[in-house]
Amino acid sequence: MTQKNPTITPEQIQSAAASLHKRWPSYKPLLDFYANIFGTQEDSKRTIDLTPLQLSDEIIKIKAQEKFPLIDITDFVIDLPAATTLLEEICKIAVNANEEMSASSQALAESLKAGKIKPEDLFSALLKGDDIYFQQIIKNAPGLELKVLLFITYSAIAPCLALFAEQLASYRPENDDDVWDKGYCPICGSAPGLAMLQNEGERVLVCSFCRHEWSARRIFCPFCENTDSDTLQYFVVQDDDEYRVDVCENCKRFIKTVDLRKINRIIYSPLEQIATLHLDMKATEAGYISGLGIPV
Repeated sequence: MTQKNPTITPEQIQSAAASLHKRWPSYKPLLDFYANIFGTQEDSKRTIDLTPLQLSDEIIKIKAQEKFPLIDITDFVIDLPAATTLLEEICKIAVNANEEMSASSQALAESLKAGKIKPEDLFSALLKGDDIYFQQIIKNAPGLELKVLLFITYSAIAPCLALFAEQLASYRPENDDDVWDKGYCPICGSAPGLAMLQNEGERVLVCSFCRHEWSARRIFCPFCENTDSDTLQYFVVQDDDEYRVDVCENCKRFIKTVDLRKINRIIYSPLEQIATLHLDMKATEAGYISGLGIPV
């Protein structure tokens, strides 16, 4: 059964980043930037007020039987005031990042202040996957890069997504034997972005969109649902047994895995994504494709 994550503070996130600095000094600027983003996100959760979504017993039963996710991404509820405040705060943090991030965040902040871009439109377009809207924004806002706009927009609503997913998780069975054997998040249907091995080797997957965690089979591709052990392998880099890359020869996709049994430090999964970018590069060089759906 997936262990529920305790509340983590911005200070603990900074501590986790500091531990990762020691392992990979070259990641320090990147980890510092993301630690500030993630700390601000966690801090914002204190102000978020979301109306719980009520699902009928019949709907829950049907979705469980058919192995459908509980909701569609467009069903997520966003606390507009809290997300708007976070959007502005993230723009301020990003101004001090690299040149591209700085220029884009400044352009976004100016457009928001002038009323040329409305936060509610940004959030709605991201949930709907409205690429045309974002392209129009980029066209009318010189200096604003699409990938930065998407990153900042997603980062602003990520705490709402996580809290909403946490509420919905109460609708899922709590049976230790209940293993979700589909290649997508049981809450929102997004692809997993990270895997973890807990306690006695139980495998847990982390959603790339809503950050929900769920139990999964050990011998299982979380993308194509392949269960053939002959075509499911993994590799490590530089004898680092804290991490590995699980690969599937059937769909040629990979997922990074954190072995919590080998780690004695604070774990914050979004930071682990950043600290293992070298594994993404190694897997890509080996001919595998990431299943991650949302940029981190």
